[in-house]
Amino acid sequence: MKLMTSVRNAAVAGQFYPADPAVLQRDVDSLLAAAPAHPDASPPKALVVPHAGYVYSGPVAAGAYRLLSNGEAPYSRVILLGPSHRVGFQGIATSSADYYRTPLGDVPLDREALSSIAELPGVHVRDAAHAPEHSLEVHLPFLQRSLGQFQLLPLVVGDASAGQVAAVIEALWGGPETLLVISSDLSHFHDYQSARELDARTASRIEALENNLHGDEACGCRPLNGLLTVLKQRGLSIRRLAMNNSGDTAGDLNRVVGYGAWSVEDRGEEDGDPKSRAEPEVLGLVQRQQLLHLARVAIGHELAGKGDLEVSLDQYDAGLSLRRASFVTLNLDGALRGCIGSLTAIRPLLVDVLHNASAAAFKDRRFKPLSAAEYPRIDIHISVLSTARRIDVRSRGELLALLEPGVHGLVLQEGKNRATYLPSVWEKLPEPERFVSELRAKAGLARDGWSTNTMVSIYTTDEFS
Repeated sequence: MKLMTSVRNAAVAGQFYPADPAVLQRDVDSLLAAAPAHPDASPPKALVVPHAGYVYSGPVAAGAYRLLSNGEAPYSRVILLGPSHRVGFQGIATSSADYYRTPLGDVPLDREALSSIAELPGVHVRDAAHAPEHSLEVHLPFLQRSLGQFQLLPLVVGDASAGQVAAVIEALWGGPETLLVISSDLSHFHDYQSARELDARTASRIEALENNLHGDEACGCRPLNGLLTVLKQRGLSIRRLAMNNSGDTAGDLNRVVGYGAWSVEDRGEEDGDPKSRAEPEVLGLVQRQQLLHLARVAIGHELAGKGDLEVSLDQYDAGLSLRRASFVTLNLDGALRGCIGSLTAIRPLLVDVLHNASAAAFKDRRFKPLSAAEYPRIDIHISVLSTARRIDVRSRGELLALLEPGVHGLVLQEGKNRATYLPSVWEKLPEPERFVSELRAKAGLARDGWSTNTMVSIYTTDEFS
C-alpha cells in the first residue's frame, strides 16, 4: 500500500511553454480560439499532434485540440504516447507516478489501466524515461484547458515494434470515454522547401495507413506506426487537419522542423439500429466453469492473505484471453453482498473477472470486506458485457420507448455523474420508468430529471452462475 503519492514534475515549463499559470492559460486559450473550426467533425477517437514549443507548433496542435469542443465529448481518460528523446531503451515505458504536474495543476494517472497492460510484451515501468521527456508533457496544458478533469495514461515509446505498440493501443482502446493522443513531429532540420516536399510525402503515407514510417519522416514514428496498424485492423481512416513547419511560425527557413495534425473518428458504437442488441459472443460451458472456479479461488487467495491470484493465460481456454468487460456479483443468502465491474474492455476477460471478483468481495464501499465465515456461503454471478453502444436520444420519453426490459444494460452520464444498471436489475425494476429513475438516483442525479447533455449507452450481457 502506498503511504504517499508521487508526482512527475514538469520538466520543460518555461522552455517549451510558459511556466506562469496565468500566462500559460491565456496562451493556450488564445491558440485554441485562433485555430480553424471543423464543424463537420465528430469528437475524435484519436489525434496525432506535434510536440514542439508552443511558439513553433502551437497553432497546429491547437487545430487538433479544437476538435475536443465539437459536441459533447465524454472523455474521462487520455492515452498519451510519445517518443523518447533523452533516454534510449527497448519497449514502452510506463510511470510509477500518481500524478503528472503542469503549472495548471496535477493530472491523475489511471493506475488500474496501467496495471492492466503491465504484462504485455515490451511494457515496463521506467520513470527515468518520463522525467526529462517533453513529448508527453507539452500536450497536457491543451488537454487540461480542453477537457478539465481526466485520468492520464502516459506512455513513452522507445525501441518498440509497431505490433507491440498496437497491442497496447488495442488493450486500452476503450469506448467513447477514452481519447488516444499520438505525439509526433515530422521531418527535422531540412531547408523550408525540402521539408515541405518530404512532409507532404509522409502525410500521404500516414493517410494510406502505411505503418513502416522511419525516424527521418516522423520523430514519433514508433507510436505512430502502432496507431496506423490498429486503424488498418479496425478499418478506420485518418484525416489531415493541418500542416506547416517552424519556418511558417518562428524558425530559420534553412533549418526547419515539420508539424502535422490528424484525427480519427470511430463511430462504430453509434452506427446502426439503436435497438440492435449487439449480443456478446456466448461463452461455452467449460469457459464458464473456469471463470466461476477461478473467481472463487481469487477471493479465497486474497482472504488467506496471499494477495492477488496470478494466472498464466496460456493454461486456459483461448477465448478467456480476449479483451472483454465483465461484472462480478456476490450474493449471500439471497441478498447482494458485493458487485464490481468494468464497462470497457481493457484487459483479457479472465484477468478482468479475477480483478472484479476480488474487488466485489473486499472493495465494494457499500459493504464491509467479506469475512472467512461468509466465504463458503457466497454465490458468484458473472456478467460478460457486449461493447456499449452510444445512442442518440433527445428526450427521456424516447429513451423509455427504446429500452427492452430484461435485455438492455444502461449507462447514463451527465457531466461527471455516471452510473450503470446491468440487465439483471430488470428483475427488481421491471418498469422502464422506474429503471431509469433509480439509475439516475444511483448516479447522483434527480430521479425525474433529463438534460440535453445526458449521454446514453446500451449493452447486453452473457450471464451465468
